[in-house]
Amino acid sequence: MVKAIRVMTKDSALVPLVAIVLGLLVGALIMLAGGYNPLTAYASLIEKVVGDPYSIGETVREITPLLLTGLSVAFAFRTGLFNIGGEGQFIMGMIGATWIGVKLALPFWLHAPLAIVTGAVLGGLWGAIAGYLKARRGVNEVITTIMLNWIALYLGNYIVSRYLLQPGQQRSFLIHDTASISLNALSALFGNARLHLGIPIALLAAVAFYVLLWKTRQGYELRAVGHSPSAAEYAGMNVNAGIVRAMFIGGVFAGLAGVFEVLGVFHYQVISAASPGYGFDGIAVALLGGNHPLGVVLAATLFGTLTYGSAGMSFGADVPPEIIRVIIGTVIFFVASHGIIRWLLKPLRAGRKPGEVA
Repeated sequence: MVKAIRVMTKDSALVPLVAIVLGLLVGALIMLAGGYNPLTAYASLIEKVVGDPYSIGETVREITPLLLTGLSVAFAFRTGLFNIGGEGQFIMGMIGATWIGVKLALPFWLHAPLAIVTGAVLGGLWGAIAGYLKARRGVNEVITTIMLNWIALYLGNYIVSRYLLQPGQQRSFLIHDTASISLNALSALFGNARLHLGIPIALLAAVAFYVLLWKTRQGYELRAVGHSPSAAEYAGMNVNAGIVRAMFIGGVFAGLAGVFEVLGVFHYQVISAASPGYGFDGIAVALLGGNHPLGVVLAATLFGTLTYGSAGMSFGADVPPEIIRVIIGTVIFFVASHGIIRWLLKPLRAGRKPGEVA
């Protein structure tokens, strides 16, 4: 608890908080310029999120994939890599879960775990491809992960249309009930919101992120490679293996996000015209969360709340849902513009007494 308090009271945590406030203020100004009432809009957003048990459950469901893709990007950042491939890793996780869920008939105690592991491993391997190309060939991971996103999208569409397609539909067959991780009893308490076992697993993933990076030797080596590859190599660490390992672990997080969308939410995979977007949103979540697992949990909660609550703004205040994306973009802008926020906070720090903590 003491460490959690320290994290939330650091100057690095103050910047995202101010960025959120500024983003909401800019969003309010945009709504005023468009002739909308920002107070009504934000009240409608809150009402949509917490107005009834179903909305609360669906908000939690919306937060889960953002949390996992945020952890994926944050893990890569912590090891000196930029993982823009969360989209592709997410889709590969979906492919693995859908294939196992549709093609195999197994007892429930084996079917769902096998589907989860398969999707997670496929997502990890998809990330490891970019890690291998960087480690062995020096290819920038930003370029390879972007290219792999498109390959995953069309590969997923091909597999669904060729091997898993429900006749007359633009989606796969439904997965077997034994592969489902939906929590039906809990969902009934929340108005049949699509709650699933992936929600607590995502929180455990955040804990695993922290333990792995800060409490194990492997985590220390990964962070050392991220800080200075040459120094890590001089210390006897295998830099190339560390790069591949870091991208694999990041891919596992993103792959799990896709797995849980299939096994816990939709129970099928569609032929997509475009990427789902969770991987790119994960970049914003990681940045806002300061690449720390606790920060990522809080940032994913904010983004998931804004995303699901945007429908309330549309119905309650007639505000276009695109305004929410503008607000999120503004928050990201202010997070990236540390100098602006520190300049705004400078008068407050200047008014402190000499003995106060800066």
